[in-house]
Amino acid sequence: MVQLAPTPTPSGSSWPTELPSIDVTAACSNDALCKQVLDWTGNTWLAASSYVIFIKPLRIIGIILIAMLIRWLLHRAIDRLAQSTSRAAMPALLKPLKEKVSTSAEEGQFIPERRRQRATAIGSVLRSFVSAVVFTIAGLLVLGEFGFNLAPLLASAGIVGVAIGFGAQSLVKDLIAGLFMLLEDQYGVGDTVDVGEATGVVESVGLRITTVRDARGVLWYIRNGEIVRVGNKSQGWAMVVVDIPIGFVNAEEAVSVMRRAAEAVAAEPEHQTEFLEAPDVVGVEQLTVDGAVIRTIAKTTADAQPVLQGALRRALTDALDAAGISERIAASRLGPRSAIPPAWLTGPENSSPSASEPRPGGGS
Repeated sequence: MVQLAPTPTPSGSSWPTELPSIDVTAACSNDALCKQVLDWTGNTWLAASSYVIFIKPLRIIGIILIAMLIRWLLHRAIDRLAQSTSRAAMPALLKPLKEKVSTSAEEGQFIPERRRQRATAIGSVLRSFVSAVVFTIAGLLVLGEFGFNLAPLLASAGIVGVAIGFGAQSLVKDLIAGLFMLLEDQYGVGDTVDVGEATGVVESVGLRITTVRDARGVLWYIRNGEIVRVGNKSQGWAMVVVDIPIGFVNAEEAVSVMRRAAEAVAAEPEHQTEFLEAPDVVGVEQLTVDGAVIRTIAKTTADAQPVLQGALRRALTDALDAAGISERIAASRLGPRSAIPPAWLTGPENSSPSASEPRPGGGS
């Protein structure tokens, strides 16, 4: 049988009495966090990576939270400004030019609703702009935390921006024109406008495109940068103009009959609130070879103009018929025209009257 020799027991002096010391200065330099982690863990790698593991994530989270807080505060300020602008009186500096001039009470009653629509649209644009700026800056700061060199990145972005600017000049032109249209309140949704290319009702207004539906139902997409002029038929008030030819009958009698008819239309309950001023029969507007033309005008709300124009025209025509003036108008048109030779209508340079043709002055 083989007998194993006993394992020698080491003397107390053969075991190390303490761990080897760690050079804190070499591992952490002057980083207080690194020294603290090294003290807690004794791990040099963990201590050296403490900034990346603990500080950078906190800084990135802080940047994101601060960006979201700034965005929320700015959005709240924009919303409050839009609400105060739509409800209260606007400072004179921020008013469109047409609101700075004095307006009557009837005209002023249409401004608040349009102001509310404009404030809502501008507020939406400003919120989008603020969000883009805040998150762009936050993104650049986060990239800086990851160690990206932002100088070449910003230089490249500037070059790309210039190239895009040259290639998208029409787009920039459309956006700027759309922004000024909103700020100046040139037109809004529901307005009847004439933009040259199309005439109709505005269905939407964007920063780049305005859509207009014409009387035939065609929907026109119009780039804001291509709109040179805008005729808005819906802002504030409108003027109804009705011209009635009366031939060669007594003008004073016709004016009297038409004035009573116009006053009757303005007194009707369904039209009382639509007339901003009483209708006025101004009298003879022009004289033609067919006789005189009597003009009637009335200041009305913009949306009621087509209805009131038709109502006035019907009332004036019916009044002339009831007074028997319409028959005399028809008779007067036939009489003088048959007495005037066609040669005299073309002028003396084209033909001269013959001896058999009576002269307008009564000579032979």
